[in-house]
Amino acid sequence: MAPTVIRLCCAAFRWTPVVFISAIVVWSYYAYVVQMCFLTVDSVAEKVIYLLLYHPFLLMFVWSYGKTIFTPVGTVPKRFYLSKQDADRLMRENNEEVQKNILIDFARNSNLPVQNRTHSGAPRYCEKCKCIKPDRCHHCSVCGTCVLKMDHHCPWVNNCVGFTTYKFFVMFLGYALVYCIYVALTSLKYFIAFWTKGINHNMGRFHVLFLFFVAVMFGISLISLFGYHVYLTVKNRSTLESFRSPIFSSGPDKNGFSLGKYNNFIEIFGENKKLWFIPVFTSSGDGVVYPTRTIDLDSDGLLADRQRWMEEGDLDNHMENGTNMTSSNQNLITTLQE
Repeated sequence: MAPTVIRLCCAAFRWTPVVFISAIVVWSYYAYVVQMCFLTVDSVAEKVIYLLLYHPFLLMFVWSYGKTIFTPVGTVPKRFYLSKQDADRLMRENNEEVQKNILIDFARNSNLPVQNRTHSGAPRYCEKCKCIKPDRCHHCSVCGTCVLKMDHHCPWVNNCVGFTTYKFFVMFLGYALVYCIYVALTSLKYFIAFWTKGINHNMGRFHVLFLFFVAVMFGISLISLFGYHVYLTVKNRSTLESFRSPIFSSGPDKNGFSLGKYNNFIEIFGENKKLWFIPVFTSSGDGVVYPTRTIDLDSDGLLADRQRWMEEGDLDNHMENGTNMTSSNQNLITTLQE
Protein backbone atom coordinates (compact mmCIF):
# COMPACT_ATOMS: atom_id res chain seq x y z
CA MET A 1 0.00 0.00 0.00
CA ALA A 2 2.78 2.41 0.93
CA PRO A 3 4.63 2.16 -2.41
CA THR A 4 1.36 2.82 -4.27
CA VAL A 5 0.71 5.95 -2.22
CA ILE A 6 4.28 7.14 -2.82
CA ARG A 7 3.97 6.56 -6.56
CA LEU A 8 0.70 8.49 -6.67
CA CYS A 9 2.24 11.36 -4.72
CA CYS A 10 5.24 11.45 -7.06
CA ALA A 11 2.96 11.39 -10.11
CA ALA A 12 0.88 14.25 -8.69
CA PHE A 13 4.04 16.22 -7.91
CA ARG A 14 5.32 15.79 -11.49
CA TRP A 15 2.11 17.34 -12.81
CA THR A 16 2.57 20.46 -10.64
CA PRO A 17 4.57 22.46 -13.25
CA VAL A 18 1.99 21.64 -15.94
CA VAL A 19 -0.85 22.75 -13.65
CA PHE A 20 1.07 25.95 -12.87
CA ILE A 21 1.59 26.81 -16.55
CA SER A 22 -2.03 25.96 -17.34
CA ALA A 23 -3.25 28.21 -14.52
CA ILE A 24 -1.09 31.08 -15.81
CA VAL A 25 -2.55 30.64 -19.31
CA VAL A 26 -6.13 30.57 -18.01
CA TRP A 27 -5.53 33.68 -15.89
CA SER A 28 -3.84 35.47 -18.80
CA TYR A 29 -6.91 34.79 -20.93
CA TYR A 30 -9.16 36.38 -18.30
CA ALA A 31 -6.80 39.32 -17.79
CA TYR A 32 -6.36 40.01 -21.50
CA VAL A 33 -9.84 39.33 -22.88
CA VAL A 34 -12.04 40.44 -20.01
CA GLN A 35 -10.08 42.98 -18.00
CA MET A 36 -8.10 44.59 -20.82
CA CYS A 37 -10.09 44.21 -24.05
CA PHE A 38 -13.64 44.36 -22.68
CA LEU A 39 -13.24 46.65 -19.64
CA THR A 40 -10.19 48.80 -20.42
CA VAL A 41 -9.96 49.34 -24.17
CA ASP A 42 -12.41 52.05 -25.26
CA SER A 43 -12.21 51.74 -29.05
CA VAL A 44 -14.44 49.02 -30.51
CA ALA A 45 -12.19 48.64 -33.55
CA GLU A 46 -9.17 48.20 -31.30
CA LYS A 47 -10.99 45.56 -29.27
CA VAL A 48 -11.91 43.61 -32.39
CA ILE A 49 -8.37 43.70 -33.81
CA TYR A 50 -6.80 42.67 -30.50
CA LEU A 51 -9.20 39.75 -30.04
CA LEU A 52 -8.96 38.54 -33.64
CA LEU A 53 -5.17 38.36 -33.47
CA TYR A 54 -5.01 37.08 -29.89
CA HIS A 55 -7.02 33.89 -30.29
CA PRO A 56 -5.01 32.31 -33.16
CA PHE A 57 -1.80 32.87 -31.19
CA LEU A 58 -3.39 31.35 -28.10
CA LEU A 59 -4.77 28.40 -30.09
CA MET A 60 -1.41 27.46 -31.62
CA PHE A 61 0.34 27.89 -28.27
CA VAL A 62 -2.13 25.68 -26.37
CA TRP A 63 -2.32 23.12 -29.21
CA SER A 64 1.45 22.64 -29.42
CA TYR A 65 1.73 22.57 -25.62
CA GLY A 66 -0.94 19.88 -25.36
CA LYS A 67 0.74 17.79 -28.08
CA THR A 68 4.05 18.02 -26.24
CA ILE A 69 2.42 16.85 -23.02
CA PHE A 70 0.23 14.02 -24.24
CA THR A 71 2.15 12.54 -27.20
CA PRO A 72 3.64 9.16 -26.15
CA VAL A 73 7.42 8.97 -26.24
CA GLY A 74 9.07 6.86 -28.91
CA THR A 75 9.96 3.44 -27.50
CA VAL A 76 12.55 0.89 -28.61
CA PRO A 77 11.33 -1.79 -31.07
CA LYS A 78 11.19 -5.34 -29.73
CA ARG A 79 14.01 -6.63 -31.92
CA PHE A 80 16.50 -4.55 -29.89
CA TYR A 81 15.68 -6.43 -26.67
CA LEU A 82 17.89 -9.31 -25.62
CA SER A 83 16.29 -12.64 -24.89
CA LYS A 84 16.16 -13.64 -21.23
CA GLN A 85 18.91 -16.17 -21.88
CA ASP A 86 21.23 -13.62 -23.53
CA ALA A 87 20.49 -10.98 -20.88
CA ASP A 88 21.27 -13.44 -18.06
CA ARG A 89 24.48 -14.54 -19.78
CA LEU A 90 25.52 -10.91 -20.17
CA MET A 91 24.84 -10.16 -16.51
CA ARG A 92 26.77 -13.21 -15.30
CA GLU A 93 29.80 -12.39 -17.43
CA ASN A 94 32.47 -10.33 -15.68
CA ASN A 95 34.91 -10.03 -18.56
CA GLU A 96 34.32 -6.76 -20.37
CA GLU A 97 35.65 -8.04 -23.67
CA VAL A 98 33.32 -11.05 -23.59
CA GLN A 99 30.37 -8.75 -22.79
CA LYS A 100 31.32 -6.62 -25.76
CA ASN A 101 31.42 -9.65 -28.06
CA ILE A 102 28.00 -10.83 -26.83
CA LEU A 103 26.46 -7.47 -27.71
CA ILE A 104 28.24 -7.29 -31.07
CA ASP A 105 27.11 -10.81 -31.99
CA PHE A 106 23.51 -10.06 -31.00
CA ALA A 107 23.49 -6.80 -32.99
CA ARG A 108 24.95 -8.55 -36.04
CA ASN A 109 22.70 -11.61 -35.87
CA SER A 110 19.62 -9.43 -35.38
CA ASN A 111 20.76 -7.06 -38.15
CA LEU A 112 20.34 -4.05 -35.87
CA PRO A 113 21.08 -0.67 -37.54
CA VAL A 114 23.30 0.70 -34.76
CA GLN A 115 26.21 3.02 -35.43
CA ASN A 116 26.75 4.62 -32.01
CA ARG A 117 29.17 2.90 -29.68
CA THR A 118 30.53 3.07 -26.17
CA HIS A 119 34.14 4.12 -25.55
CA SER A 120 35.12 0.44 -25.65
CA GLY A 121 33.56 0.04 -29.10
CA ALA A 122 30.60 -2.06 -27.96
CA PRO A 123 26.96 -1.33 -28.90
CA ARG A 124 25.29 0.76 -26.20
CA TYR A 125 23.30 -1.43 -23.82
CA CYS A 126 20.63 -0.46 -21.26
CA GLU A 127 20.87 -2.65 -18.18
CA LYS A 128 17.45 -1.55 -16.94
CA CYS A 129 15.52 -2.21 -20.15
CA LYS A 130 17.72 -5.16 -21.23
CA CYS A 131 18.04 -3.83 -24.75
CA ILE A 132 20.63 -2.49 -27.14
CA LYS A 133 20.02 1.23 -27.52
CA PRO A 134 19.26 2.45 -31.04
CA ASP A 135 21.28 5.43 -32.24
CA ARG A 136 20.50 8.63 -30.29
CA CYS A 137 18.39 6.68 -27.79
CA HIS A 138 18.85 7.14 -24.04
CA HIS A 139 17.21 5.83 -20.90
CA CYS A 140 15.01 8.30 -19.01
CA SER A 141 14.97 7.62 -15.29
CA VAL A 142 11.77 9.65 -14.85
CA CYS A 143 9.81 7.89 -17.59
CA GLY A 144 11.45 4.57 -16.68
CA THR A 145 12.12 3.58 -20.30
CA CYS A 146 14.52 4.10 -23.19
CA VAL A 147 13.38 7.02 -25.37
CA LEU A 148 14.13 7.33 -29.08
CA LYS A 149 16.33 10.33 -29.91
CA MET A 150 15.99 11.60 -26.38
CA ASP A 151 16.69 15.31 -25.96
CA HIS A 152 15.81 15.76 -22.29
CA HIS A 153 13.00 15.18 -19.83
CA CYS A 154 11.08 18.43 -19.42
CA PRO A 155 9.24 18.93 -16.11
CA TRP A 156 7.19 21.78 -17.63
CA VAL A 157 5.45 19.29 -19.94
CA ASN A 158 5.84 16.24 -17.68
CA ASN A 159 7.10 14.29 -20.67
CA CYS A 160 10.27 13.34 -22.46
CA VAL A 161 11.31 15.48 -25.40
CA GLY A 162 12.46 13.09 -28.09
CA PHE A 163 11.75 11.76 -31.57
CA THR A 164 7.95 11.87 -31.31
CA THR A 165 7.71 15.15 -29.38
CA TYR A 166 10.65 17.34 -30.43
CA LYS A 167 8.78 19.19 -33.20
CA PHE A 168 5.91 19.90 -30.81
CA PHE A 169 8.32 21.10 -28.13
CA VAL A 170 10.10 23.54 -30.45
CA MET A 171 6.72 24.81 -31.69
CA PHE A 172 5.51 25.15 -28.10
CA LEU A 173 8.51 27.35 -27.27
CA GLY A 174 8.09 29.38 -30.45
CA TYR A 175 4.37 29.99 -30.10
CA ALA A 176 4.73 30.69 -26.38
CA LEU A 177 7.31 33.36 -27.22
CA VAL A 178 5.04 34.88 -29.90
CA TYR A 179 2.14 34.83 -27.44
CA CYS A 180 4.16 36.62 -24.76
CA ILE A 181 5.48 39.24 -27.21
CA TYR A 182 1.99 39.93 -28.56
CA VAL A 183 0.46 40.28 -25.09
CA ALA A 184 3.32 42.50 -23.90
CA LEU A 185 3.16 44.82 -26.92
CA THR A 186 -0.62 45.24 -26.93
CA SER A 187 -0.83 45.78 -23.16
CA LEU A 188 2.15 48.18 -23.03
CA LYS A 189 0.01 51.26 -23.73
CA TYR A 190 -2.35 50.47 -20.88
CA PHE A 191 0.51 49.52 -18.60
CA ILE A 192 2.03 52.98 -19.15
CA ALA A 193 -1.34 54.67 -18.70
CA PHE A 194 -1.81 52.82 -15.42
CA TRP A 195 1.34 54.46 -14.00
CA THR A 196 1.12 57.90 -15.57
CA LYS A 197 -2.50 58.45 -14.53
CA GLY A 198 -1.89 57.26 -11.02
CA ILE A 199 -3.07 54.24 -9.09
CA ASN A 200 -6.81 53.94 -8.55
CA HIS A 201 -8.97 51.40 -6.78
CA ASN A 202 -10.02 49.51 -9.90
CA MET A 203 -8.67 45.99 -9.32
CA GLY A 204 -8.90 45.31 -13.05
CA ARG A 205 -5.95 47.64 -13.55
CA PHE A 206 -3.81 45.32 -11.46
CA HIS A 207 -4.62 42.44 -13.81
CA VAL A 208 -3.33 44.49 -16.73
CA LEU A 209 -0.25 45.48 -14.75
CA PHE A 210 0.68 41.92 -13.85
CA LEU A 211 -0.27 40.67 -17.31
CA PHE A 212 2.43 42.89 -18.80
CA PHE A 213 4.98 41.86 -16.17
CA VAL A 214 4.30 38.12 -16.61
CA ALA A 215 4.40 38.37 -20.41
CA VAL A 216 7.75 40.16 -20.34
CA MET A 217 9.22 37.83 -17.72
CA PHE A 218 8.27 34.64 -19.57
CA GLY A 219 9.19 36.19 -22.92
CA ILE A 220 12.74 36.95 -21.77
CA SER A 221 13.25 33.41 -20.49
CA LEU A 222 11.79 31.91 -23.67
CA ILE A 223 14.06 33.88 -26.01
CA SER A 224 17.20 32.07 -24.91
CA LEU A 225 15.53 28.66 -24.63
CA PHE A 226 13.83 28.87 -28.03
CA GLY A 227 17.00 30.24 -29.64
CA TYR A 228 19.04 27.37 -28.23
CA HIS A 229 16.66 24.74 -29.62
CA VAL A 230 16.58 26.47 -33.01
CA TYR A 231 20.38 26.18 -32.97
CA LEU A 232 20.13 22.48 -32.08
CA THR A 233 17.59 21.97 -34.87
CA VAL A 234 19.79 23.43 -37.61
CA LYS A 235 22.77 21.48 -36.23
CA ASN A 236 20.75 18.24 -35.88
CA ARG A 237 21.84 17.68 -32.29
CA SER A 238 19.95 16.82 -29.16
CA THR A 239 20.67 18.53 -25.87
CA LEU A 240 22.43 15.38 -24.68
CA GLU A 241 24.56 15.24 -27.84
CA SER A 242 25.57 18.88 -27.44
CA PHE A 243 27.15 18.03 -24.08
CA ARG A 244 28.43 14.55 -24.95
CA SER A 245 29.35 13.76 -28.54
CA PRO A 246 27.94 10.52 -29.97
CA ILE A 247 30.63 7.92 -30.58
CA PHE A 248 30.92 6.17 -33.94
CA SER A 249 33.34 3.43 -34.94
CA SER A 250 35.52 6.22 -36.30
CA GLY A 251 35.41 8.09 -32.98
CA PRO A 252 33.36 10.84 -31.27
CA ASP A 253 31.70 13.34 -33.61
CA LYS A 254 29.30 16.01 -32.34
CA ASN A 255 28.27 16.79 -35.92
CA GLY A 256 27.92 13.18 -37.00
CA PHE A 257 24.18 13.42 -37.71
CA SER A 258 24.27 16.85 -39.37
CA LEU A 259 23.13 16.81 -43.01
CA GLY A 260 23.21 20.54 -43.67
CA LYS A 261 20.89 23.18 -42.25
CA TYR A 262 17.97 22.60 -44.62
CA ASN A 263 18.07 18.80 -44.38
CA ASN A 264 18.39 19.02 -40.61
CA PHE A 265 15.25 21.13 -40.50
CA ILE A 266 13.42 18.73 -42.83
CA GLU A 267 14.34 15.77 -40.61
CA ILE A 268 12.32 17.29 -37.76
CA PHE A 269 9.61 19.29 -39.55
CA GLY A 270 9.09 17.05 -42.59
CA GLU A 271 8.82 17.55 -46.35
CA ASN A 272 5.32 19.07 -46.42
CA LYS A 273 5.81 22.81 -46.09
CA LYS A 274 2.11 23.35 -45.35
CA LEU A 275 2.50 21.39 -42.10
CA TRP A 276 5.79 22.87 -40.92
CA PHE A 277 4.18 25.16 -38.35
CA ILE A 278 1.13 23.07 -37.54
CA PRO A 279 1.33 20.83 -34.43
CA VAL A 280 0.99 17.51 -36.28
CA PHE A 281 3.72 14.87 -36.46
CA THR A 282 5.71 15.18 -39.70
CA SER A 283 9.26 14.20 -38.66
CA SER A 284 11.20 12.02 -41.08
CA GLY A 285 12.22 8.45 -40.38
CA ASP A 286 11.26 5.91 -37.75
CA GLY A 287 13.34 7.20 -34.84
CA VAL A 288 15.73 4.25 -35.10
CA VAL A 289 17.77 4.76 -38.27
CA TYR A 290 19.42 8.12 -38.97
CA PRO A 291 21.54 9.18 -41.96
CA THR A 292 24.98 10.40 -40.94
CA ARG A 293 27.71 12.57 -42.36
CA THR A 294 30.58 10.53 -40.91
CA ILE A 295 32.11 7.39 -42.28
CA ASP A 296 31.41 4.60 -39.78
CA LEU A 297 33.49 1.56 -40.65
CA ASP A 298 31.37 -1.15 -39.02
CA SER A 299 32.56 -4.67 -38.64
CA ASP A 300 29.93 -5.88 -41.12
CA GLY A 301 31.47 -3.67 -43.81
CA LEU A 302 28.08 -2.77 -45.31
CA LEU A 303 29.08 0.78 -46.17
CA ALA A 304 26.74 0.95 -49.14
CA ASP A 305 23.71 0.10 -47.01
CA ARG A 306 23.81 3.38 -45.13
CA GLN A 307 24.00 7.00 -46.08
CA ARG A 308 27.39 8.16 -44.84
CA TRP A 309 27.57 11.68 -46.10
CA MET A 310 25.00 14.38 -46.51
CA GLU A 311 23.64 14.70 -50.01
CA GLU A 312 24.31 18.38 -50.50
CA GLY A 313 28.02 18.22 -49.71
CA ASP A 314 27.85 20.78 -46.90
CA LEU A 315 31.27 20.34 -45.31
CA ASP A 316 31.28 23.50 -43.22
CA ASN A 317 31.16 21.50 -40.00
CA HIS A 318 34.52 19.92 -40.86
CA MET A 319 36.06 23.36 -40.85
CA GLU A 320 34.25 24.05 -37.56
CA ASN A 321 35.84 21.01 -35.97
CA GLY A 322 39.25 21.89 -37.39
CA THR A 323 39.51 18.52 -39.18
CA ASN A 324 41.29 18.07 -42.49
CA MET A 325 40.13 15.51 -45.02
CA THR A 326 42.73 13.32 -46.62
CA SER A 327 42.76 12.78 -50.37
CA SER A 328 41.53 9.20 -49.88
CA ASN A 329 38.49 10.44 -47.98
CA GLN A 330 37.80 12.98 -50.72
CA ASN A 331 37.88 10.24 -53.32
CA LEU A 332 35.51 8.14 -51.21
CA ILE A 333 33.07 11.05 -50.91
CA THR A 334 33.10 11.55 -54.65
CA THR A 335 32.44 7.86 -55.22
CA LEU A 336 29.52 7.81 -52.75
CA GLN A 337 27.92 10.92 -54.20
CA GLU A 338 28.13 9.50 -57.72
